[in-house]
Amino acid sequence: MKNIFVSLICQYNLPIMKELLYLKDEQLKDLIEKLFVSYRETFSDSKKILDRYSIGLAHHKVIHLLSMYEGISISELLKRLKVTKQSLNRVLKDLIKLEIVMFKKDDQDTRVKHIFLNDKGKKIFNEIFNLQKKRIYNALLNSSSEEVINFDNVLSKIING
Repeated sequence: MKNIFVSLICQYNLPIMKELLYLKDEQLKDLIEKLFVSYRETFSDSKKILDRYSIGLAHHKVIHLLSMYEGISISELLKRLKVTKQSLNRVLKDLIKLEIVMFKKDDQDTRVKHIFLNDKGKKIFNEIFNLQKKRIYNALLNSSSEEVINFDNVLSKIING
């Protein structure tokens, strides 16, 4: 497998990918830590909003996907989230109770349900997104073009706000 990877990199002359071959374990561990911390910091920004509505990260993930894929089917949502039906049903019940989502049956196949954010759901999504967007914009705006390409540096700026 490694030989295939190396030959693909060499075949397509991908200079950035060639550099990855020389990363040491410590550099990879550091990058993984930055991924964890940037994830934590980006989502901690929205925690107050989530708490206000008594919802958590699982709910936020669903709300985020519904904002991106308006009218997504339940089966497609399950695929994107990679969760069980039971887990998704628990989250959807909470969102229904909070009157954040609405469902519409498919015109061709009435067994298929499409999920939409209603106005309240869109409002919650926008509150969360605007907080997260601020952190990411700041990191990008305070980076050179080269640094944006160098994802490791951008992650550090996201972590440090």
